[in-house]
Amino acid sequence: MVAHKGEDLGYDVFALTGAVLAPRATVKVRTGIAVEARHPKTGEPLGLLVRDRSSMAARGIATTAGVIDAGYRGEILILMTNLGETALEVKAGEKIAQMIPVPVLTGEVETVESLEESARAEKGFGSSGR
Repeated sequence: MVAHKGEDLGYDVFALTGAVLAPRATVKVRTGIAVEARHPKTGEPLGLLVRDRSSMAARGIATTAGVIDAGYRGEILILMTNLGETALEVKAGEKIAQMIPVPVLTGEVETVESLEESARAEKGFGSSGR
């Protein structure tokens, strides 16, 4: 479900059943849905990224392990982690996550002897400033 078609980035995902999230615990929350995501114009298969809803994050609930491959056809389960110190309840029918469609761009991997040069090169963690 999308509240604002053409404006919302992701589709709302609802809990099929309620769950109690103990402090610092991770729970699989059932949704009762399976999907086959396709690009609306080209029909190309799409993957889905499962992300937090801001209302859940504000309660201290994080959504983790959020990659759904284009070929997966099973029930979507949402892994939710209570980051807080007190138990939290997720109710049946509550919006618990968002699924964001993304193109599948994986292909053959090529082994090479060297990589093209770039301005960043090997600079990693924090190299672009704080």
